[in-house]
Amino acid sequence: MQVTSVGHAGFHIQTEAGSILCDPWVNPAYFASWVPFPDNTALDWDRLGDCDYLYVSHLHRDHFDPAHLARYVNKDATVLLPDYPVPDLRRELEALGFHSFFETTDSVKHRIVGRDGRELDVMIIALRAPADGPIGDSGLVVADGETTCFNMNDARPMDLDVLSEAFGTIDIHLLQYSGAIWYPMVYDIPKRTKANFGKQKRQRGMDRARAYIEQVGATWVVPSAGPPVFLDPDLRYLNDDHDDIGNIFPDQLVFLDQMAQHGADNGLLMIPGSVAEIHGGELSLTHPVDPDTIYADKAGYIADMATRRAPELAAHKAAWAPAAGEPLLPALAELFEPIMRSSDLISNGIGYPVGLVLDGPEHEETVVLDFPARRVRPPADGDGKYRYGFRIAPELVRTVLRDREPDWVNSIFLSTRFSAWRIGGYNEFLYTFFKCLTDERVLYADGWFAEAHDDTASTELAGWEIQRRCPHLKADLTKFGVVEGTTLTCNQHGWQWDLETGRCKTTQGHELRARRL
Repeated sequence: MQVTSVGHAGFHIQTEAGSILCDPWVNPAYFASWVPFPDNTALDWDRLGDCDYLYVSHLHRDHFDPAHLARYVNKDATVLLPDYPVPDLRRELEALGFHSFFETTDSVKHRIVGRDGRELDVMIIALRAPADGPIGDSGLVVADGETTCFNMNDARPMDLDVLSEAFGTIDIHLLQYSGAIWYPMVYDIPKRTKANFGKQKRQRGMDRARAYIEQVGATWVVPSAGPPVFLDPDLRYLNDDHDDIGNIFPDQLVFLDQMAQHGADNGLLMIPGSVAEIHGGELSLTHPVDPDTIYADKAGYIADMATRRAPELAAHKAAWAPAAGEPLLPALAELFEPIMRSSDLISNGIGYPVGLVLDGPEHEETVVLDFPARRVRPPADGDGKYRYGFRIAPELVRTVLRDREPDWVNSIFLSTRFSAWRIGGYNEFLYTFFKCLTDERVLYADGWFAEAHDDTASTELAGWEIQRRCPHLKADLTKFGVVEGTTLTCNQHGWQWDLETGRCKTTQGHELRARRL
């Protein structure tokens, strides 16, 4: 098997049964904020796109690049389709011209007869919780009879026992280790507090990746799926190139060093164009250039990238909707109010009015998303300071409305081109609402939250008996739970509980069953 990095979470997997192109991403994403790092524009995309199979893990725009797929990828390629409850991914790919789909079943090994009658085993582990990507995330396992590759990208599987049961030893494991979120950078909190939160977020992301590495036990590990690079001058501070321990975007070298500090010497650095030839547990690795040309002066490399790609970013910005125009409240009411009325559990879970401040030199307007009343309205006397609020440039809101974007998380929020405040904990229901701006999505998410979470099984951890499954998204706390004093942290998503009371310290609700032994 030959595995070639094509940048970020993207890989080209060549087997004798055929080639699989995974998550190719090249064009700026999230309002031109994110760009693949290191630069992958010089790869031979005509050759890479002439693949037998295409795998797009989910609809985040650093994995699903419609312009690139449309231009370069063979439309006769068979799409390995994750088993998602909402068919948005298939619809998007069909709209681009893909017409051959191999529909997988979640966590089931499938045998494909490929080139010259040769066989290939594949499994897609599909995650279906509303918090997983835009209604779904997934990881791909490929085995050609000699080598097994697990491309986990940035998925967060709950239970990986299925891997060893179906495939035995994993030879190479590709996974995310770096941040892919807007927290805490956009929040209106003191600088020192923000740095402390960022430091915790940075370390938890790497701790989670190491927990997955230990569970999978692969012979070789490739840190991938991040970080992006931020080339816009307004966002350059987000790059981890100035010794900021609160930066949530550590690069591959940082994580490889972290692995080494914990006694793991099987980590591999791959840059776009790096090729790993793998024969079972034997591996040889070649790079297209010396990685020191990238990492020895990372800030200089980023500055050069910014110069080269400045016209491209400018073109993206020129395509945004104009900031000035009619008041936005009527259009937002038309979009949001039907969703509010059809999602009682989510709206009740939010539980309070949310402020949306549309603030720019050519347009100023405040809109209130009144979830208890299921209304979008102007501010009212007595509102006071909203417990949750967002300050967003009006041109961004006009653009997502113009484009009928069903997911503000996968557009405005991941762009980091906004600011936010909150009083109290994180509200998962609120961000789920912003991911689910279609009837189909929100009905699925509302129903998912309504399902009972099994908390009957228990486990022992650091002198406590606790329910085995995390109240948030059912992660196995025997694998992801960390106890410090009387605080339990689930490293799957970083949520915390007070073990003495069972109270969730991250958000409202989600109580944990626990008792001291």
